[in-house]
Amino acid sequence: MKIKAFILLFFVSSIAVFSQTVKSPAEFLGYEIGSRFTRHHQVVDYFKYVSNSLPNVKLEKYGETNEHRELYVTYISSQENIDDIENIRKENLSQTISSNTSTNDKAIVWLSYNVHGNEASSTEAAMLTLYDLVTNKKEWLKNTFVIIDPCINPDGRDRYVNWYNQVKSTPFDIAQDAKEHHEPWPGGRPNHYLFDLNRDWAWATQVESQQRIEIYNKWMPHIHVDFHEQGINNPYYFAPAAEPFHEIITDWQRDFQTQIGKNHAKYFDKEGWLYFTKESFDLLYPSYGDTYPTFMGAIGMTYEQAGHGRAGLGINTDEGEVLTLKDRASHHKTTGLSTVEIASKNAEKLNSEFKKYFNNDNITYKSFVIKNENQDKIDRLKLLLDKHEIAYENANNVSVKGYNYATQNETKFSASNKDLVIHTDQPKGKMVNVLFEPSAKLEDSLTYDITAWSLPYAHGFNAIASKTKIDSSKSNSVNTVVNTINKNAYAYISKWNSIKDATFLADILKNNIVPRFATKPFNANEIAYERGTLIILRNDNRNENFDAKLLDIANQNKRQLNSVTTGFSDAGVDFGSSAVQPINKQKVALLSGEGTSSLSFGEIWHFFETELEYPLTILNSDYFSKTDFSKYDVIILPNGYYSSILNTNTLEKLTAFARSGGTVIAIGSALNSFADKKGFSLSRKKLEDKKENNLMPYAGQERNNVANLITGAIFKSTIDTTHPLGFGYSNAYFSLKLSGSAYNYLNGGINVGYFGKSATNVSGFAGKTALQTVPESLLFGVDEKGRGSFVYMVDNPLFRSFWENGKLFIANAIFLLNSDKLK
Repeated sequence: MKIKAFILLFFVSSIAVFSQTVKSPAEFLGYEIGSRFTRHHQVVDYFKYVSNSLPNVKLEKYGETNEHRELYVTYISSQENIDDIENIRKENLSQTISSNTSTNDKAIVWLSYNVHGNEASSTEAAMLTLYDLVTNKKEWLKNTFVIIDPCINPDGRDRYVNWYNQVKSTPFDIAQDAKEHHEPWPGGRPNHYLFDLNRDWAWATQVESQQRIEIYNKWMPHIHVDFHEQGINNPYYFAPAAEPFHEIITDWQRDFQTQIGKNHAKYFDKEGWLYFTKESFDLLYPSYGDTYPTFMGAIGMTYEQAGHGRAGLGINTDEGEVLTLKDRASHHKTTGLSTVEIASKNAEKLNSEFKKYFNNDNITYKSFVIKNENQDKIDRLKLLLDKHEIAYENANNVSVKGYNYATQNETKFSASNKDLVIHTDQPKGKMVNVLFEPSAKLEDSLTYDITAWSLPYAHGFNAIASKTKIDSSKSNSVNTVVNTINKNAYAYISKWNSIKDATFLADILKNNIVPRFATKPFNANEIAYERGTLIILRNDNRNENFDAKLLDIANQNKRQLNSVTTGFSDAGVDFGSSAVQPINKQKVALLSGEGTSSLSFGEIWHFFETELEYPLTILNSDYFSKTDFSKYDVIILPNGYYSSILNTNTLEKLTAFARSGGTVIAIGSALNSFADKKGFSLSRKKLEDKKENNLMPYAGQERNNVANLITGAIFKSTIDTTHPLGFGYSNAYFSLKLSGSAYNYLNGGINVGYFGKSATNVSGFAGKTALQTVPESLLFGVDEKGRGSFVYMVDNPLFRSFWENGKLFIANAIFLLNSDKLK
């Protein structure tokens, strides 16, 4: 019996010892990290293997990409902490409620890798970091909870890795001219829809962001690191960040960034590795992987390793050094581990300062009041707030005084119980302030992204920012729409003032229901209807199930239909008027490929597939000139540079296409292909160069050049609401201007959107020289050609899909222009 007991004890002990051992990434994969790129499924397999082998590692699937790759986070800590994971999570969340007295004593560090798919060394580093934590750094895990997301953007990563593996030489070629260092369009940086996920944290337009934010908000870590790569000739970058810092960032957050940077420097100095801090990467724009966590109370940081998509497995830099994937992964592993180390040493301070962050008493604006003049827009804003777990209420019937976004002055308006109120005395109050503040304070104009994003402007709301808390109440009301069939209906009528109306239109067109729209206002059944109103006539849809089919689509889209039993209007045009025009089932083509901006293309592609839900044919630039344009009704040219694509012959083909009834929509820099050319009304607006600038000292030239820039600033424009391109809008529209490029009013065309004589930025940075070109310049114009037209959109209304109020312009251009011309 004693022998049997001994054998049993030895067997159990052996299992326990075996279960605590784990293979290194190289042992598991069969190759050294850095000798090849690891495909996403192999990375997932390694993380699964480690979590199955060790009791102090827990893996959780939190989502799936558009291309059905799995998204995971891994929790690493002591076994005691992992066993108590849910209590630790809840105790930490309780600290975000300033009145709560409970505390957490564990530092929570979240490490996010590979948000840009072709910055691929960081996912390799994630595996090395995991292995080192569970084998050599267990002491840190006693009071530290580490969360690793090994790959935020697996679709982009595999696009890059698969391409690289197909074209690389063996052994890899370090020459910069080698094919393996020149990614083809669109590159691996963006996700499936070609969005930059590092600009999508706050807007959450992409499935990866939406799923990640949901689990992020369940944890609210104290430190968040976003691992990146930059140009091949740059040293490593780590915190502290560059100015400008958003003013909401606390002194503690600034100071601890410096402490972390000094800890990294200790390891880099030992190895002689080059690095830099306090330059290039600022903390202003709220939708980055460093700023979003920062505004949620964390120490948010970006780490940048040289490499990017050019580096491959190894490349010769301009300094003659060979930059290898192995070195890149090692550097990222070092900063990742260093971050966990300093968090462990400061766990108590991290928690106490994290708790302090959620005291919002010092925020200037106490409430933001959104006037409900369009329920669809209110619902879209609520959806965004829900994603971030930001609370909102409905105003009580009170008078509201504060900063008026429309007038940029202190004014009053009467709030009703339909109006939305977002207070800053809530856990996410500082983020509320950042997203809704009329204008972010800029300590430095040198920033690497847009400087204005205020949601009331982006969503097109009449709003007030109040320095006093507005009286409000919670509302549980749900907007429901139930239409009923009227067999006596002469027509059904539906409004036109939101992108949801355009989605409804797209749906009925796909189902072969013929709609019309009113180009002039009218009254019916004592209801006033504006230009753009949809009218679906029974006479145009002579089939037995017309009513049931139409109302089913309307109910699914939550569109309220009003039926009328006569085509005779109470006032305005009757339904048989030429001012009530048919809407055709448009065949739309979109240009892609070399020359087009992959991001601009992706915004349009995403818009069609996920919002408009309307068929789209994607053409490629390498055969665009040979395409038979007559197969399409609308051709969209994204932001891009088309000098070699839109040559004289192709421009003549596009002109002939428009003359025969087609619509060409050009966005952003695509306008350069038409400006100042014979046959087009578009011309660039320029200022004469000032010769004295040539005497500027070299050291001051970078700062002086910002005078020529507009870095994502908001300007107020005027819209001609009598033109179909402006239907559904009011006269005032706030546009996000992304550059200093400006165009004169169309001479011979129609200036649908334009900036007046006194136009200036209402929010965001605009250089004094660039500002001079904006007054009396074009925003949206229509250049009529025969039976069709060219539509010029100087500012991109679909920018990052977060500028919600611009989207209806695209729908108008697709469906409402040239609709009276039979194709």
